[in-house]
Amino acid sequence: MDTQSLIRALSQDAAAGAARLDHRLALGLALAAGLAAIVWFVLLGPRQDIAEALTTVRFPFKFVVTLALAVSAALAWRRIARPGAPLATVAPLLLAAPVLLAAGVVMELFAVPEGQRMARLIGTNATVCLTFIPLIGALPLAALLAALRNGAPTRPTLAGAFCGLAAGGLAATFYAAHCIDDSPLFVATWYTIAIGMLTLTGALGGRFLLRW
Repeated sequence: MDTQSLIRALSQDAAAGAARLDHRLALGLALAAGLAAIVWFVLLGPRQDIAEALTTVRFPFKFVVTLALAVSAALAWRRIARPGAPLATVAPLLLAAPVLLAAGVVMELFAVPEGQRMARLIGTNATVCLTFIPLIGALPLAALLAALRNGAPTRPTLAGAFCGLAAGGLAATFYAAHCIDDSPLFVATWYTIAIGMLTLTGALGGRFLLRW
């Protein structure tokens, strides 16, 4: 085999390997979303006044934030599956959800009288939020970690954190359809803590499960 033929063969093998990885990652992400949907449906289901809630501003805004997080974290998760892959292109996207939520908090502070702000922050279901977002996200986190083992991440702890962040975004999106606390103050506090729990779990899992 001459040099050019060898180069073509290596290129074809690399392309085939990348295609297989993309396919397995896509399956892993689809499985994670499906598992989140099943657990949410079995344990919680939608809130009773969801049709009315959709006509408000605060309820749909929760999905803007959680979906922005889920999508940006999934893109980072997909990118880090490849050894040495740069994250510069996806890093700014990870700021989308925090920036959106911060803007929502600022608007809430202007819209809500000072005497009502703490009640909006505490809400009525903080314990439920801290319980069910991690529960909904546990199996998706496992699915994303398993899918990432098909790749070759060189930063296993960070890769695992992205698994947890993506699982948290998915779980929060489904949980938001059940949650009756719609204030950005509540979301910024309790959703963030719950997602942080999954992110930390993912980082720890990645450290041990994704090492070469």
